[in-house]
Amino acid sequence: MKETVTIHSAIEKTRSARNLFDEIMSEYCADLWNYCRYITGSPWDGEDLYQETLIKSFGLLPARWSEITDKKYYLFRIATNGWLDLCRKRKREVGTLEEIPDTPVDFSESLLLEEVLEMLAANLTPKQTAAFLLMDVFQFNAEEVAGIVQSTTGGVYASVQRARKRIANLDFAKPKAVVLSTKNRAVIQAYLQAFNSGDLNGMLQLFSEQAHNEAFLGFQEFSKEEMRKGSLQFGLPGHTAQEVVLWGKPVIIVLANDTNGPAIHDIQIQEIENGKIVSHKSYFFRKELILAAAKELGMQAQMVKPPLDWS
Repeated sequence: MKETVTIHSAIEKTRSARNLFDEIMSEYCADLWNYCRYITGSPWDGEDLYQETLIKSFGLLPARWSEITDKKYYLFRIATNGWLDLCRKRKREVGTLEEIPDTPVDFSESLLLEEVLEMLAANLTPKQTAAFLLMDVFQFNAEEVAGIVQSTTGGVYASVQRARKRIANLDFAKPKAVVLSTKNRAVIQAYLQAFNSGDLNGMLQLFSEQAHNEAFLGFQEFSKEEMRKGSLQFGLPGHTAQEVVLWGKPVIIVLANDTNGPAIHDIQIQEIENGKIVSHKSYFFRKELILAAAKELGMQAQMVKPPLDWS
């Protein structure tokens, strides 16, 4: 009993500290998410990096000797180091920023289109991509960029010039790949039917007993029973769900009736094995991803959905 009380107290204190941390860092979240998206070359990989960055940046606070004077620098450095470390683990050539002089390139702001940013990761090394984004898009100075990517100021200047030259010659005619879901269709269709008809028991029958349910940066549940007693204790929300392809990945979007019509309430991804849902991932709490998804799909996002108010 004593251990349970202690753990509960730790959870409450950690949750309170996390909420305060999120509030302090909130003004940098939109820029951080966009940076993660473009440095990885994928909104999905960028979302993973974004979540990892926030979790790690909060977890590292006890190791700090002093106040974080530049919070944006702190977040972007952790994101960059996390991505470069992951590239190394994947045996990907990270690249270096060599101090090789090059002809200056006049890089107009008009070139900073989303199409350009989405193609960076496929045309530059991870370190070059980071240097370019940090300096030309997110307005860090060369000294700050050198600290973030662990290089020299001269290397940053030279690398950014080379990146500008390469970007100026990019070909935008390449079609975007679309991946269609072909596996586990019966389970997904049964899930949609149960969700849309408000059949909670029918929906839960599709889950394995030890299914993992996670609402990113919100909560986690580790069994069907925890789901029934926790996030689903009041039943299904009464919204509608449909499957769409979002950034090349089949997902389920949950739509709520808002003041101006249907709006994206949640984005969900399920993993299925042996005819059962073993993992259910929700982006309900992920403001930046839902806003970007709404733009991509030509829809609106639900801005007020208790306990969240993004207005």
